[in-house]
Amino acid sequence: MQFPFNFQRRSLVLALGLGAAALASHAQSAADSNTLVVYNAQHVSLTQAWTDAFTRETGIKVLVRNGGDAEMGNQIVQEGANSPADIFLTENSPAMSLVDNAKLFVPLDPATLAQIPAEFRPDHGRWTGIAARSTLLVYRKTKFPSKDMLPKSLMDLADPVWKGRVAAASAGPDFQAIVSAVLQLKGEAATAAWLTGLKTNVVTYRSNSAAMKASNDGEVDTAVIYHYYYLGDMSKGGANTDKLGTLYFRNQDPGAFISVSGGGILASSKHQPQAQQFMKWLTGKGGQDILRTGNSYEYAVGVDAKSNRNLMPLGELQAPRVDMSKLNTSKTTDLMLKAGLL
Repeated sequence: MQFPFNFQRRSLVLALGLGAAALASHAQSAADSNTLVVYNAQHVSLTQAWTDAFTRETGIKVLVRNGGDAEMGNQIVQEGANSPADIFLTENSPAMSLVDNAKLFVPLDPATLAQIPAEFRPDHGRWTGIAARSTLLVYRKTKFPSKDMLPKSLMDLADPVWKGRVAAASAGPDFQAIVSAVLQLKGEAATAAWLTGLKTNVVTYRSNSAAMKASNDGEVDTAVIYHYYYLGDMSKGGANTDKLGTLYFRNQDPGAFISVSGGGILASSKHQPQAQQFMKWLTGKGGQDILRTGNSYEYAVGVDAKSNRNLMPLGELQAPRVDMSKLNTSKTTDLMLKAGLL
């Protein structure tokens, strides 16, 4: 039987509402017990490895609710003081600033902050970096027999010579974080002009992985991604990377931007001591060692922590200094919308 459209729409809304209610009820039940609730926008497998190891070491149970950076950040802001979440983890830092600007975080213990160098956490101490990733340009090697043919800067990709030759997941939070860094480093006028050029030059894909594959398959000459997509595929045999070269821009270029994943404790948490314990563990040897030994290929950011041996050392990336607490997602979104990239 074919139901009328309105009936189908009401049924879908009802189903979504019931699903959201079930999730909220589950999270609230955990909040009322001794289980930590983590709203997670980091990669699911990495956070699972973290929480499993933390529970094994401490006996403290963790319930993880997964979603995207903006989705989880806005959810926390909407829930406000009634949020059942204890901890918020992200892939990129703008979502942390969104929650922090709503005054929903509590300060982290000084011992936790001392485990992360100043360049990987905001000065105010209400959240901290927990991992990092570097911007990377991958390119189809047969299209660039000489490296002199590659762009010298990320900003060069707005030049008309790159029309239709750059793949990117421009609607995703990863690319928007890169644009936010450009905005902070180059200013609004230069960023707007750059985005206007990108609109003509960029071929948009649904994800970093899809953009990378498109370059590997010869659909597009280059792709702007984060480094771990390349390394992750290489570790699995290189089906989507075997024809690609890599370019790290270095020299404090906006294309050398390092995006910091964040972690913070919600003021609404009913388990403040356990949440502080989790954040201290995550930024210490336990959490940072998982970045070194696991297959996430994200950078460890703890003091003296070592990253996976397959990663280029952080110090060699020559990244620009960016104030992660001031990466402006609303201004970034406005500029991208005006340029037609969203």
